[in-house]
Amino acid sequence: MLKQDKEPVLQQIHHNCYLSRSREGEQFVPEHVFSYQISGSLTINNGSKTYQVQQGDFRLSKRNQLIKFVKQPPPNGEYKTLSIYLDQQTLRDFSLEYGYKADKHTDEGPFITLKPNPLYKSFMESLLPYAQSGHSISGELQRLKLREAILILLQANPELKDVLFDFSEPGKIDLEGFMNKNYHFNVQLKRFAYLTGRSLATFKRDFEKIFHLSPSRWLQQRRLQEGRYLIKEKGQAPSDVYLELGFEDLSHFSFAFKKTFGVAPSKI
Repeated sequence: MLKQDKEPVLQQIHHNCYLSRSREGEQFVPEHVFSYQISGSLTINNGSKTYQVQQGDFRLSKRNQLIKFVKQPPPNGEYKTLSIYLDQQTLRDFSLEYGYKADKHTDEGPFITLKPNPLYKSFMESLLPYAQSGHSISGELQRLKLREAILILLQANPELKDVLFDFSEPGKIDLEGFMNKNYHFNVQLKRFAYLTGRSLATFKRDFEKIFHLSPSRWLQQRRLQEGRYLIKEKGQAPSDVYLELGFEDLSHFSFAFKKTFGVAPSKI
C-alpha cells in the first residue's frame, strides 16, 4: 500500500501535513514501511531506543513493531512524509516470481536508516503528484509502484532480502522481559499476545503465572507506579506523562492515580 504520513491503510497515496505544531502518539507497525522524510523531523522510540529522522532521510521500518513518535514541523513550515507499505502478500508474490528468499533472520533493530541514493529520491518524487493531487492511484499502477520500490531497495541494499522476505511470525519469547519493556504502549491484549508468540488465552495464562495478576490489572498498576515516579522524583507534570504511560486521557490517569495512591497527581 502507498500512503502519505499516517492515514488508513486503504488509502493508496494521500497528501497530509501539519502546520506549525508538533504531534505525538503511538502505533503498531504491521508491515514493512519504506519512508521519505520530506520536511520536518521525526523522533521514534520503540521502548528501548530513540531514533531521530531528519529532513531528506530515507528509512525502512520493520514490521511487527510498537513505537511512540513525535512529529515536528520545521519553523514556519509543514511536516511531510511519504511512506510505502510493503504488505506481506505483495512480498510473497515477489519472492515467488523472482526467486528471492531470506537466508537468515535479522534482529538488528526495528529501523534501518538507508544511505542516500538517487534512486530513492527519484522514486519518491514520482509518487508526489498523486499524493499532492489527492487522487487515488489505480490498483494496477499501485502494484507496479510497489514492485518498483522493492526492486530499488534490493538493488541499493541486496542484504535487505533477509528482512523483506522473512515471513516468520513472532516466536514465543520471554513474557516478563517483553512486558516490562513495553507496558507503556496502549494496545489491546491480543496485540501483546501476538508479539510474544502466544494465543490470547495462552498469553493470559502465562501472564498470571508470572505476575500473579491479570494483564489489565498489572498494566494499570505498573503504569501508575511509573507515573508516580516521574511526577515525584523527576518533577514532570501529569499532563506530560499520561500519554507516555499508555493512558488515553488525563482525566482517566488522574482518577486511577487518586484511587490508587489517595491523592491527585497534581497534588504531589
